[in-house]
Amino acid sequence: MSEQKMVAQQGRMWQKTLTNVANSVRQQGNATSFSPDLVAYNPISPLNGRRVAFLGSSITYGIFAKGVSFVDYLQAKDGLVATKEAVSGTTLAGEEVNGYLKRMKRRFTGQKEYDAFVCQLSTNDTRYGATIGQRTPEDQREGFDISTTLGAIEEICSYVQTTLHCPIIFYTCLNAADDGTYAHLIDELKLLQKKWKFEIIDLFNNAGLNAATTAHPNAMFDEVHPTQEGYLKLWLPVFEQKLSALFS
Repeated sequence: MSEQKMVAQQGRMWQKTLTNVANSVRQQGNATSFSPDLVAYNPISPLNGRRVAFLGSSITYGIFAKGVSFVDYLQAKDGLVATKEAVSGTTLAGEEVNGYLKRMKRRFTGQKEYDAFVCQLSTNDTRYGATIGQRTPEDQREGFDISTTLGAIEEICSYVQTTLHCPIIFYTCLNAADDGTYAHLIDELKLLQKKWKFEIIDLFNNAGLNAATTAHPNAMFDEVHPTQEGYLKLWLPVFEQKLSALFS
């Protein structure tokens, strides 16, 4: 699929989804009681003062949670100093102006120091039919095919290691509607882990999180996007645990 067609398809799908938001019963998960402003601050959190960059799309942004995601709760509760670079509907693959790669290189130039770089393994690449591509040899550190998802992932790893000089963490997303393509992408990500030495927060295969999500129907707006309730009650503890372990 050409980049132009991919962008057009993204626009149509997001417009259709957004028209259903106002009337959704899932908005109960975005009640005022879940606001980050009401979350108690923990001054002794091991994440307090840690500077973390977040790169992603709608799930990192919180598109169906009024622009609030787990990133905002990490700031409110744990004192994390976050830079949240997220644009809904964007993909890892490609060179679209608001895609992952262009935004990463505009926003994270190496002028600021970070303790970690967290990247969302977007569900948009599989949803919009981006080519998954191939993993490159162990010694290859440049020249990746960034029109593919795996090429873009390797480009991100190379850029962060040479420009930001901090640990890299990829996180996977819940995707109840997956037809197997996102699960395959996760398998490929894990095969790249040895080469690039990054961490993975695997929400997709987290049995406890999936069970808790089933038990809390208002925690998700749809098959992939949490509400504020989902981010606060279910996602936040996972990220707190995983990031605290990294920094310890």
